[in-house]
Amino acid sequence: MEFLLRIEVTWPPDGDPEERARRIRAEQQRAKELAAAGVIKRVWRIPGQWANWGLWEAADATALHEAITSLPMWPYLEVEVHPLADHPNDPGSEC
Repeated sequence: MEFLLRIEVTWPPDGDPEERARRIRAEQQRAKELAAAGVIKRVWRIPGQWANWGLWEAADATALHEAITSLPMWPYLEVEVHPLADHPNDPGSEC
């Protein structure tokens, strides 16, 4: 099942810069792992914000939740999840 996610990072302004850098490095590594596993399919950044839109795939909402919460930045993320379904007028599908 595919999901469209909007993820915004809410790192506190007074947060420890070394911890921030550590989490960013760990986040990059975890995102690579999730992409290799086929969970993260695409990611687009939102200019001017510490945020992105991403196309994710998981067996169900529980599996998606497990993937999102495995991100090192999870405690500092606001995540909107939009489940996606096939549309009969999608020119890219074979419905």
